[in-house]
Amino acid sequence: MTQHFRITDVRAREIIDGRGTPTIEADIWVDGLLWGRADVPSGRSTGSYEACEIRDGGSRYGGLGVRTAAGNINQIIGPAIIGRNVTHQRDLDYLMRELDGTPQKSNLGANAMVGVSLAIAKAAANSLGIPLHKYLNANSHTLPVPMMNLINGGKLASNDLDFQEFIIMPVGATSFCQALEITSEVNSRIGKILLEKYGKLALNVGDEGGYVPPITKVREAMDVLQQAVKETGWESAIVYALDVAATHLYDEETRKYTIEGRQVSTDELMDLYKDLVSSYPVASIEDPLHEDDFEGFARITQELGIQIVGDDLFVTNSARLRKGIEMGAANALLWKVNQIGTISEALDAAELAFRNRYGVVVSERSGETEDSAIADFAVALDAGQIKTGAPVRAERTCKYNQLLRIEEELGSSATYAGRKFNQPY
Repeated sequence: MTQHFRITDVRAREIIDGRGTPTIEADIWVDGLLWGRADVPSGRSTGSYEACEIRDGGSRYGGLGVRTAAGNINQIIGPAIIGRNVTHQRDLDYLMRELDGTPQKSNLGANAMVGVSLAIAKAAANSLGIPLHKYLNANSHTLPVPMMNLINGGKLASNDLDFQEFIIMPVGATSFCQALEITSEVNSRIGKILLEKYGKLALNVGDEGGYVPPITKVREAMDVLQQAVKETGWESAIVYALDVAATHLYDEETRKYTIEGRQVSTDELMDLYKDLVSSYPVASIEDPLHEDDFEGFARITQELGIQIVGDDLFVTNSARLRKGIEMGAANALLWKVNQIGTISEALDAAELAFRNRYGVVVSERSGETEDSAIADFAVALDAGQIKTGAPVRAERTCKYNQLLRIEEELGSSATYAGRKFNQPY
């Protein structure tokens, strides 16, 4: 029987993510068989320039329902793509953008479009009988360094810690498998330290699975990380990273940031970063300044000499990334498909980053699902870095477990990015 790879049905439904918040699940049927299913993540700490989700409003789920977005898939997107070749990803993504007709996907909803776009890619790979990472890049072989967010603050937590993520990176591991062992051991040790210092309530976790202890000082959180790393004996294998999410700390009227109960200027905040980098082996800082401060990002990239990642700054948008490249703002892109709305656009942003020697950090969202696709994307891009939360809870561990499978599948051809995380290729 000849395979035509034609989309024969498209279906979407409302499900819930790891926070219990509604989200989209999209199915793509090819030649009468269900070959692709994708769940859509959602962020709580979002940038102003991200593509727009559509939520229902009203009383259901506190207004966060997504039946409207699911209906847009079932009634508008589906009929438009049925009959088309599922392997024509770029054409199908372009068609969806044309159907929407807005820069930020506000008519159909980025949550609707990204669900279909991801499901199309999965359906194409499954129809061809190859792994998703191989479908996206036949030569993919790099296993990423996991950026493990072990202490949470900011919008992802119920404590008063201003910085959003305190991260360890096992760059000295010899494989992804060992990297996961190292980070899990450190995470377990952190739990014991927090229990001794702050009591059992400190063992509660935030949106991304990291602990949310009653800490308000940045250095205090860093010291807990450092103590755990030393006690597990992995000090030589680990460097640290921070996600500040500084936009949420910035007051546009005063043009200052609120840190640890006081307002500080951009210069004072930069001095804090310099102090942290000199005191701890911090190798990466994400969103150290607010989302419109391209000049400040350029300055801090030059002055700190470490990886500076743009998340709210770039929102996986090639136009904003191009501006950053021209100005020397940051030197790495945080890569989230749902920030831009389609795989094609996200891949274009990654390609632009690579061409200009910017690193790429493949990232989850705080509202994650059991969908493990970003693990395949991290390998397909040879990105060298993945950020998908602590090594706990199924919506986080499914990505790590998928990377273990991919590493096993690749065998001797697998390469762990290690200390070359920013430029593994």
